[in-house]
Amino acid sequence: MVDGAGIHEKGTFSLHNLLSSVRDKPNFHKVGALGVFVGVVRGETSGGETVKSLELEAFEEKANEVLEKICEDLRKREGVIDVQIHHFVGDFDVGEDLVYVVVAGTHRQNVFPVLEEAVERYKAKALIFKKEYVIDKEGVTKSRWVSEREAL
Repeated sequence: MVDGAGIHEKGTFSLHNLLSSVRDKPNFHKVGALGVFVGVVRGETSGGETVKSLELEAFEEKANEVLEKICEDLRKREGVIDVQIHHFVGDFDVGEDLVYVVVAGTHRQNVFPVLEEAVERYKAKALIFKKEYVIDKEGVTKSRWVSEREAL
C-alpha cells in the first residue's frame, strides 16, 4: 500500500483503519467534513440475475499507481485536506465491502464533488478485474468476467 491508497487482500484493512488514518494526519485540525463511500457487493446484476458472489483481482503495482495518482490530483483541490482510496481483492459474498473512498475537506461543499469524482475515476482507470458468479433462471451457477461498464 502506498500512503493513502492501495489494493488490499480482503479482511486486512477496515473502515476503522481508514478513519483512523485520516484523523491521525497532522493537518486534520483543518477538516470540517468527511465524506465516505463504501462500495459493497450487490446481490443482483443490472439484468436482474441473482449474484451469488464476486472474485476480484488486480494488477496491484499498476492499480496502486493509479489509485495514488487519483488521490494526489484530488488533494490539490481547494478545500481538500485528504483523499484515500482502498480497494479489496479476493472472494466476496453479497453485502461485503469492496472499496473505501474518503475525502476530508474544510467544508462539505468541498467534499461531495471530489468524493464522486474519486469513485468515477478509480472505476474507469484502476486495473481491477471482477468475476461475477450468478445464478441463472434454472438455478445453475455461471461465472463471467465483467467490466465496470457492463455492471452498471
